[in-house]
Amino acid sequence: MQDHVNRSLDISKALMKIYQRLYGHFGPRHWWPADGPFEMIVGAILTQNVTWRSVTSAIDNLKAAGLLSLDSLLAVPEEELSPLLRPTRYHIQKARKLQSFCRVVAAEHGGDLGAFLAQDAMGLRRRLLDIYGIGPETADAIVLYAAGKPIFVIDAYTHRIFHRLGYFPERISYREMQSFFMGTLPPDTNLYNEYHALIDALGHHICTARPHCGACPLAGLCQAGRTPCCILQYNLP
Repeated sequence: MQDHVNRSLDISKALMKIYQRLYGHFGPRHWWPADGPFEMIVGAILTQNVTWRSVTSAIDNLKAAGLLSLDSLLAVPEEELSPLLRPTRYHIQKARKLQSFCRVVAAEHGGDLGAFLAQDAMGLRRRLLDIYGIGPETADAIVLYAAGKPIFVIDAYTHRIFHRLGYFPERISYREMQSFFMGTLPPDTNLYNEYHALIDALGHHICTARPHCGACPLAGLCQAGRTPCCILQYNLP
């Protein structure tokens, strides 16, 4: 038991060392860039499978059309909404996803987004996952960045970087990766917010498919090419 506790503390220290190096290199990321929770949620849904630049183009289209509100998105016909989302690809499906989310908030909370987001973290996550077009990454981003509740967001960059660092095997589930972070780091919303943003900065700029290892702030810590270490298993609350 004591060995398990000591190993957990060692991994926690290692994760914080990684965080500190990333923060020292990139600085605060001010993520998620949005004017309020609703815009953040729209961005989280639209960013699936596209770059953030494409999302900002679509959000600008919505703003120009006066449609960046829950009531407006519910009122506009899908055939008028979807062309505005064309920069994000799969624009017809994403129009349906946005309107599906808005319908749930309208039907269950009278359109009060604050009341919807006030649910406890796991209850909110479960409800989001029941909405058409919202998967684990999108749901967790909404819980963390819109609702301000401590849940660690996992994405492809997280897997790539921590696989190369030696913490994750090549095949691992979303929940296993999330449990790894949440079982070793304190449940701190600000820490989870910044850590995820820093991971994405590293994955986007340096730890790419063809990594620029000479510029990496984690040089000396990376175990790419070595056998991944055993991962402690944790259960989410």
